[in-house]
Formats: sequence, structure tokens, C-alpha cells
Amino acid sequence: MATSGIKITGEEMRLIALFENITGAMANDCVIDSEGDRIIFVAKQGEMGLAIGKGGKNINMLRRMTGKPIEVVEFSDNVEGLIRNCLAPAKVKEVRITERPDKKIVVVEVEPKDKALAIGKNGRTIDKTRMLAKRYYQVDHVQIT
Repeated sequence: MATSGIKITGEEMRLIALFENITGAMANDCVIDSEGDRIIFVAKQGEMGLAIGKGGKNINMLRRMTGKPIEVVEFSDNVEGLIRNCLAPAKVKEVRITERPDKKIVVVEVEPKDKALAIGKNGRTIDKTRMLAKRYYQVDHVQIT
């Protein structure tokens, strides 16, 4: 994992503290997606249930406090795991990583019935996946097939 280049702003630090206080789960990262008008938290591996809370109460409370939609992705220490977590609940059949000298491309094969779910409304899910894959693993492109 090459996360040494990740810079967290003061606002993101404040949101991570708020997330941890409300949920009791550790947040590895926070991304304020101004383009998608949402806040994406990357929860520590194994703490996804704690982060969401019973019936989604923690997420709903964070949404009310920030005034923005909240998304939570469980961290993984490898690119395949992170992509699977980003695309959940879509069923991922295979993740192929192609590394060329100038770029790193990931092709994700999902169940045909889950393709729309993997892309998301207006491409929001695939945009989130691309953003986090680039941030953590320097992936240049993620393609759904």
C-alpha cells in the first residue's frame, strides 16, 4: 500500500474526528467529493458494521450533522479488496490488474445483473471506486465489464 502521498485537509481531519466520535469505528481516510456532493469515509478493515450502526443510525446522524450524503467503504490492504468493497453489494466475479510502464488499469468483471449497480446512478459508484483506487494504489483507470 502506497498511502504516503495522501494529504488530508483540516476539514477532512475534523470530519474524521466527528465520524470516529459518532460511530466508535476508526476512519483511515475521508474524501470530500465536491463534484459528487458527498463525503466518503474509508473505515478501518473489519469495522464496517460499527461504522454504519444498527439500521444505519450512525450514517443518518452524520448526514444530518454535515448536510451531505455519507458513503462508507471498508479499507483493504490490496487493490482487489478495495475495489470489491467499493462496488459492494454488486457481485464481483473477477478483478484483473494490468500494469504497463506508463499506467495501471483494473478491469472488473461483475455479474451481468449487477452491472448497473456497479456503475451506480450517474456513475457515482464507479467514480468513487476510481477515486479511491487512484488515491491508494495509483490505479489510472477502472473499467467494468
